[in-house]
Order: sequence, then structure tokens, then C-alpha cells
Amino acid sequence: MGNQVEKLTHLTYDEVPTSDPNGLDPAGGDEVGPRIGVSYIFSADDDDHEDPLDVPNTSRPPSQEDPPFNPHNELACSVHYRDECVYQRNTAETNNATTHSPESLLNKCRPGDLLEFVSAGQYPHWAVYVGDFRVVHLHRAEVKDSFLTDASQGRPGRIVNDLYRYRALPLEVVLRNARDHVGSRDRELCWRNAECFAAWCRYGKREFKMGGEIRIGKQPYRLTLMFSPKDRHVLEFQSLEDVIMEKRRNDQIGKEAVVQELAGHLNATNEIKDDRFD
Repeated sequence: MGNQVEKLTHLTYDEVPTSDPNGLDPAGGDEVGPRIGVSYIFSADDDDHEDPLDVPNTSRPPSQEDPPFNPHNELACSVHYRDECVYQRNTAETNNATTHSPESLLNKCRPGDLLEFVSAGQYPHWAVYVGDFRVVHLHRAEVKDSFLTDASQGRPGRIVNDLYRYRALPLEVVLRNARDHVGSRDRELCWRNAECFAAWCRYGKREFKMGGEIRIGKQPYRLTLMFSPKDRHVLEFQSLEDVIMEKRRNDQIGKEAVVQELAGHLNATNEIKDDRFD
């Protein structure tokens, strides 16, 4: 399977059953390079519109429970805007992958910290710690002020201040950004998911907001999926919002499922090519 993943990095546009997310035909169909992030990859995001603990996982039999979160099934990845790395998540052996119980996490948090709660088969949930055991987070289409233990819903969590490479705003601005939006909901919201909201509170960049970047046909963002030191796959996107949606979807389904999915696309592409020459 490792060889199949490695081959994916050398596909041309003609070899991939893909289209531009805006419905435009990709230019340079015979050019070798990173693949454009495509519509069949995206799925509706996420636990901020529906409580993941209330939604059945239709991918498994009803009698089978989701396995516990396994950091080794988490896909290392990086995000570049042109030549600048703006996000980096490494392997399970690194500090930014270490998780703690909600109670243990409380002893490690400081106001302004970004928190990520994780669980197998669910989208990760992000929040801003504001002190006094509380976090502000976007959940089910509303910005809420909750106890950390409630917001976690029992999931392990970690401090993720170092994932994004942007410079953090002053602490008082981070806390004001979070608290000023408590109670905002539905059409008042400018963020598609909990990660975008929490990251915006800390960094204040419009790229985290819905429609925060003009889509002009170019693909300035590159999401690199790192399956091993030698096997990696690159996707290109028009906006950071699109990158985050795809990255979160990969977190939901896990590394093994992403590998199988990409290998399946490769096999389907080879079958299409074979049919052309039969």
C-alpha cells in the first residue's frame, strides 16, 4: 500500500477523476504536480452543527462501538501558503500529539490557549480557554461559554497553540474576541467550524472566516499529507477554509481510511485509463 500512496504524488490531471471545486476545468491537464482539492473530497462539517455523540456512525454495525482515539492513526500533515508553512502537525511521537484527560488538561491550561478535543470517528473540536475552568467554543451553530469538562464531552484533549505558525494576538485581544461572540448563532456566524472560530480568536486573521479570501481560480494553499517519511500526497486549495475542511475530514476518518481512499482513487483511475485503450 505504501507504493500505491507514493504513486499518487506523481499523477497528472488526466490521470485523476477530478474537477475544480468551482466547476471550472483545471488548466494544464498534462502538467505533473500537486492535485487540486476536489469536490468529492469535501463533506459537510461538522460537530458544530450536530452533536457527534448524538449522531449514529453509519459506517459501522449498530452493535460495534467506536474504538478509543489512537494517535498513531492520526495523519501528520502540513499546510503551506505559497512558500510559507502556516500549519504543521507531526507524528504521534511529538509533543503536539500528546492528549490528556479533561481533568488533567485543566491543570495545564492558561487563558488564551487553543484546545483540541479528539475522538475516533469524530471531527476534532476546538475551543479557547478563557480561565476559571471555562472555554468559549463554536458548537452546534452557536458560540458558547462552557466548562471545559462539558465542552470536551469526555474526549481527551491537548493544547495546540503551536500548530498554526501565525503570531498570536495579545492575550486581552484573544479573550475579547472569544467572549464578545458568546451567544452568536446561525446567520450571525462568520466561521464554518470550531477550529476556524478558535483559531480566529487567537490569530485574528480573516482567512479563518467564511468567504475571507477571494477565490480567483489559483490554488495558493498546499496540504501535504505525510503517510511516512517517504510517502506523501499533496493537494492544492483556493482558501484556508477549504484546507481546514479537508484536514478535519481526514482527522475524522483516520489515517488508514485516507490511505485506502487514495489507493481506491488510484485503482479507479487506472481502470479508466485501461478502458480507453481496450
